[in-house]
Amino acid sequence: MLTVLHETFPQHTFLMNGLIQGVKGLLSFLSAPLIGALSDVWGRKPFLLGTVFFTCFPIPLMKISPWWYFAMISVSGVFSVTFSVIFAYVADVTQEHERSTAYGWVSATFAASLVSSPAIGAYLSANYGDSLVVLVATVVALLDICFILIAVPESLPEKMRPVSWGAQISWKQADPFASLKKVGKDSTVLLICITVFLSYLPEAGQYSSFFLYLRQVIGFGSVKIAAFIAMVGILSIVAQTVFLSILMRSLGNKNTVLLGLGFQMLQLAWYGFGSQAWMMWAAGTVAAMSSITFPAISALVSRNAESDQQGVAQGIITGIRGLCNGLGPALYGFIFYMFHVELTELGPKLNSNSTPLQGAVIPGPPFLFGACIVLMSFLVALFIPEYSKASGVQKHSNSGSGNLPNPPERLSDEDIEPLLQDSSIWELSSFEEPGNQCTEL
Repeated sequence: MLTVLHETFPQHTFLMNGLIQGVKGLLSFLSAPLIGALSDVWGRKPFLLGTVFFTCFPIPLMKISPWWYFAMISVSGVFSVTFSVIFAYVADVTQEHERSTAYGWVSATFAASLVSSPAIGAYLSANYGDSLVVLVATVVALLDICFILIAVPESLPEKMRPVSWGAQISWKQADPFASLKKVGKDSTVLLICITVFLSYLPEAGQYSSFFLYLRQVIGFGSVKIAAFIAMVGILSIVAQTVFLSILMRSLGNKNTVLLGLGFQMLQLAWYGFGSQAWMMWAAGTVAAMSSITFPAISALVSRNAESDQQGVAQGIITGIRGLCNGLGPALYGFIFYMFHVELTELGPKLNSNSTPLQGAVIPGPPFLFGACIVLMSFLVALFIPEYSKASGVQKHSNSGSGNLPNPPERLSDEDIEPLLQDSSIWELSSFEEPGNQCTEL
């Protein structure tokens, strides 16, 4: 994408990249709770199909018309919220104690794509040109859409949805700001949202500039950068599939989140103070361990949300991450600018003037600033209530007893930590039978 940006806007490459990511992130922030809430009503599959389609739709435009490509990729932020729908889908088809492991596998498959796609793309581009890269990406996107259409079943139980697609949905249910209003009323979800914002803001900024930083300031070449991505990706897969489940069982959900934030602080501080290549490799291993944070937070959100509110709950988290995707690159770019680190070239600069900060006390100031932000996130996360096993058992046993008269009485149970439980989605309860409003999956 940066190559096409550089060809289209040679004088303002990274400014336009920040603008595009900012617009996309803002639209994602506004749309994610709405799409999550609607998926709680109409089912996951239609929105899973729509988010994947609109996320991949701009790919062929990269070669057809770069201007249209950048316009569409900015607007596609409205539907670039696949994670919220996927995590809600996972919550539908798994038991509560299985979700952290399932979320880890979902995040691990994403990490696997980060390992394989840069290497495949670089190989195809070097040997056959960029046109083949775009063609292969388009074909893979079409196969993904066909797979969803043919092989992916609907996960939301029929009794939790309206009788038909023609059923009326009130504006309160479709209001994208309705779920955001609930954030300030629920202390638990407010703390989780602040934690996500403060932890993902520096992560998004890091993603936007780190590999250029490695190339221009540390002196990594293309081969080393590809190897670095592969190493971090593989270790992230191991962390999210093996270590995450072990940590969740031994430490608990909240402490796993805190541990992940601790790893994130350490790797950002290491990147900030590191000036040698070996320091980057060592910090990369710590960065892989910090990848357990998001699936652990998603599991925490899922365990505190009702079964018919998984979409809106995950949508809020995904929306905040989308907002960070817009703000993070701008924040890091501004800090680099303030410290006179110009990441303006796409090629490596390996001459004697390419590493002006090697003798500086803080070679990477944005990363150290990011570590301070994550420290604030860690302090906020300390106040997140620990999930009560007893409340979870009671919630399932009550749902299976069939004696629960109505949703408001269930919400009055003081043992259940509320997460958007007063949402207008409860208006759909008329479509459910009284004893099955919290469906056991």
